[in-house]
Amino acid sequence: MSDEQPLVLIVEDEPDLADLYATWLRNDYRVRVAYGGREALEKLDNEVNVVLLDRRMPDLSGDEALAEIRDRGFECRVAMVTAVEPDFDIIAMGFDDYLVKPVSREALTETVSNLLLRNDYDAGIQDLFSLASKKALLESEKDEATLKDNEEYQKLTEELNKLRAELDETLGQLDESKGVTAVYRDIGDAADSNDS
Repeated sequence: MSDEQPLVLIVEDEPDLADLYATWLRNDYRVRVAYGGREALEKLDNEVNVVLLDRRMPDLSGDEALAEIRDRGFECRVAMVTAVEPDFDIIAMGFDDYLVKPVSREALTETVSNLLLRNDYDAGIQDLFSLASKKALLESEKDEATLKDNEEYQKLTEELNKLRAELDETLGQLDESKGVTAVYRDIGDAADSNDS
């Protein structure tokens, strides 16, 4: 089974876009396509390594599908791939990465690759990736005063700093020659902004 390619589930209610994503990924991964949230839940099983999930779908929203994925205990990585601009509501969501459409082939394939790398690390490091991605995303969308005044953002920052301190030794042992540097760029950026 270790020789088998990782499995990516693409969840997108626009068939042309879903099929395009599938075409981009098929050379490197096994791919399943679901054209709605309910269909995604039917096609989801423990074989799925990564889910690319649209947020706005008519039958079952991506937010609802994501909550169900986590409630069912699936350990796959989930990237939201959506036209919905992020807001503070993302803090409570259980995704691992967030791409705002339009998404390039390079961004999509890099995201899948990075999420698969994350599968190789323990839960603490996966949590660190998720928190750092959310923090970096909010910092790219909100001004400093708004961030300072938001209690949820402050708690996110505190949680990220605490977790990062706990994992510093582990992070220092990773071999950067294997391309891990790009995966960790958000974590480094988040730490640098906390030092100022």
